[in-house]
Amino acid sequence: MKYGYARVSTKGQDLTQQIEALKAEGCEVIHKEKFTGTTTSRPKLEEVISLLQEGDTLTVTKLDRLARNTKEGIEIIEGLFERGVKVHVLNVGLLENTSMGRFFLTTLLAVAEMERNMIVERTQEGKAIAKQRDDFREGRPKKYTKYQIEHALSLLESGLSYKKVEKDTGISKSTLIRAKKAKALK
Repeated sequence: MKYGYARVSTKGQDLTQQIEALKAEGCEVIHKEKFTGTTTSRPKLEEVISLLQEGDTLTVTKLDRLARNTKEGIEIIEGLFERGVKVHVLNVGLLENTSMGRFFLTTLLAVAEMERNMIVERTQEGKAIAKQRDDFREGRPKKYTKYQIEHALSLLESGLSYKKVEKDTGISKSTLIRAKKAKALK
C-alpha cells in the first residue's frame, strides 16, 4: 500500500500542494499534520509509521518533511528499511537500502540540516543587527498609531459605546480596553 505524509511547520501554512502531489503519486492514504519539525514527537508521523508493513511505501514530497536533522532522519528511514518499507521522496526518488542509497540519504539529510541551521543563524544575525538601532522594538509592529488610539479613547470618553467606536475606527474592543487600562496606569 502507498501511504503519504504531508507536514507543515505552522498552523498558518497550507498543506494543499503536498497533498495534491501525494495524490498524483497514487498515495491511497495520506496523513497530514501542522506540527513543527524541530520536535521529534509528531503524532501523525508516528501514526503512519506504526501502520506501515513490509512491502508498503511511505511517500513524502521532500526529505525535510520526515526529519529536520540527520540523526533523526537516518533512524526513521533505517527503521523503515529494516521492516521492508520503501521510502519515496518525490523531489529525490525512491531511497534504497543499499550502501550507495544510505550514503545518498545521509548526504541529503546533512544538507537539509545545514540549510535549516543557516536560516536560523541568518535570522539571529539580522535580529542582532536590528537590535543595535535606537528605534528597534521586539515583536509585532503596532497596528494603530498613538493618535488613532487616543482618538478612539476620546470617542469612548464622549459617551459612545465600545461597539460604535469599534465600528467607526476599526479598533477592536479588546485593544480599546487594553489601551484604556494602560492610560489609567500612567
